[in-house]
Amino acid sequence: MSKIKDTSVNFENKKNLEETCAEIYAVNLISGQWILSICYYLKQGKLRFTELKNKIPNITERMLTLQLKKMEEDKLVSRTAYAEVPLRVEYELTPIGKGLLPILAQLEQWGKLHKSMSEGSAT
Repeated sequence: MSKIKDTSVNFENKKNLEETCAEIYAVNLISGQWILSICYYLKQGKLRFTELKNKIPNITERMLTLQLKKMEEDKLVSRTAYAEVPLRVEYELTPIGKGLLPILAQLEQWGKLHKSMSEGSAT
């Protein structure tokens, strides 16, 4: 996960676009392949870290941890840690994170349509 330097022109451009365009702000929150995958699996309800890791086998533990932290900072997921041995941690979509679900369903429909049209024109 690359991070843009706070002093770069690219960072300034990104910030200016986010401030003037809500769509770009929203897309930046959910950009990247893992965040949408995490949302997809959390839409059914709470999952423990290991359950989430098992559902997304190609993600490393470090990347999953980083993505969940980012999503928690962005108020898309909540993390609940239980004082048990071993420690039990559950993640779930917040109300604002659940607000993404209809949008993700529309993206899914659009993606299927685009894919079928693209595959149809490739032959």
